[in-house]
Amino acid sequence: MPMVVRTRAWVPQYMLERGGPRERWSVSTRSWISRLQARGGFTLIELLVVISIIALLIGILLPALAAARESGRTIVCASRMREVATGWQIYANENHDISVPAQPGRYYPDELNLYDVGNGLHYRPRWFVLLGAAGGFYAYSQPSVDVSDEHSLPVDGSDVFLCPNAADWISTRNYAYGYNHQFLGNTRFRRNDDPTSGLIRFPVKASSLDASITVMAADSLGTAAGKPAALRTPNRPDGSRDPQLLAEGGHGYALDPPRMTENCDYADIRNRAPENRSAPHERHRGKANFSWCDGHVSTDAATALGYVKRGDGSFEAITDEATNAKFSGRGTDEDPPRLVE
Repeated sequence: MPMVVRTRAWVPQYMLERGGPRERWSVSTRSWISRLQARGGFTLIELLVVISIIALLIGILLPALAAARESGRTIVCASRMREVATGWQIYANENHDISVPAQPGRYYPDELNLYDVGNGLHYRPRWFVLLGAAGGFYAYSQPSVDVSDEHSLPVDGSDVFLCPNAADWISTRNYAYGYNHQFLGNTRFRRNDDPTSGLIRFPVKASSLDASITVMAADSLGTAAGKPAALRTPNRPDGSRDPQLLAEGGHGYALDPPRMTENCDYADIRNRAPENRSAPHERHRGKANFSWCDGHVSTDAATALGYVKRGDGSFEAITDEATNAKFSGRGTDEDPPRLVE
């Protein structure tokens, strides 16, 4: 019986013969490869297909990357707010259970208006400066006793005081975070420039508040909140007052509660009116960060905290639909303190 030589496992002997199928296949393949190599690139159709696939992938990935970056900024903002919020409790513990005021009262002579802010004396520091000093970090690299710096001094001592989504809102007045001044501590006089009229709401005992359900501060839109979103103008980081009161962050350091009255204080002491109210700035994908008196931070829509928002983006001031339950310190809807008529 003749011996059959198998040179490879799956190749029949007849394919090895000269002129057989294997030889013809090899010649054809080599010729095709040679032509492909000689062509040296893709056809236009192939390029368009590749470009289309890349564009599709970019279109899918970019929104996800943008959302991830924004989520990261929201987390950074919340972490910074949490650090400042811890100072609220420390301040109260070190000051006979008194909640920090939005800004210390104005007294005469001016020497009585100088306060230790941790790394020096400063003229009438706002709430966040005092809380930073209580927590061991400082709002200003160089505090100032100059009265002219009261509103304009840049908050440059630590990034912990700045919101990543409003990083250039650095003046001490047109600030990125607003304090619940109406209920936690308002040392303005009940009648403008009349010390005998008494303080609007001060002192406030920290222990009298239900800290876990009381807003301490939030991302603040300032007095532009009462105007349609389309009319608002950019923040004034030099601390100046916008004559038209349309600039975002104007008097942002003070956050008005959801429901106001005809005879209550407003963020801007010189322009007390419903259209000049302040409210949260929903700069984190349609939500704002809120810090609470017990130190925790939440990210919510303003309406979830009791605010009423019109279709044009402005916030209502005087309406029964709004509620101050998250601001009053007791979990109940209460009017802001009244002024002297």
